[in-house]
Amino acid sequence: MTTNNEVTVGRTIKRKLVLPLLAGFLAFGVLIAAFGFNGTAFAVPLGGLGDFYVEFDELQGDGFKLLPQMGETGESDSEPLVRNEIDEVTIQGLHIYKDLPLPGTDKWVRFHVESGGEAEISGLIQDAKLIDADLNFGDGLSIEQQNTEDFNENWQQHADSIEITDASIVTDYLFQEFVNLEDAKISTEIIDEPEMTDDGH
Repeated sequence: MTTNNEVTVGRTIKRKLVLPLLAGFLAFGVLIAAFGFNGTAFAVPLGGLGDFYVEFDELQGDGFKLLPQMGETGESDSEPLVRNEIDEVTIQGLHIYKDLPLPGTDKWVRFHVESGGEAEISGLIQDAKLIDADLNFGDGLSIEQQNTEDFNENWQQHADSIEITDASIVTDYLFQEFVNLEDAKISTEIIDEPEMTDDGH
């Protein structure tokens, strides 16, 4: 269209661009709030935002419980997951990240939360759809099974203590009563494509 010898080549619909961008930063804001700007947070759930990726070098935990769980993921309202509950946790080399599409491009932005030192967590609950790690259970390992129609109550595994090393976990829900990240670092980067699990998501 021409007006006074001026040519309109294209127009940006700001609403369509801004809404996905704000949604992405809201998800990142929730991620930051879950761990606190000062690296400490109390009783904050992190879920309903799709897959998060958790990596760490070593985890030492006391009071471990593993049980089945039906929960929401980034692709479904209800999927079978593995719930890990640990009373007290100490983690070395913790790295949590999430990928979000960058509006208006074929690029993605990856948000990172990293602990440069030791992470301490109390009352950890995590629903994972993929766990790739080396596990070492302490004394007192037991498995309990009962005949029930409730999927979440069919079986449980308990251990007094657990050691997890070289872990890569895809999780859709995190909760902690208390978390303290030593030397916490928050950063972003532009990537060509998101992280993919073995099931293609």
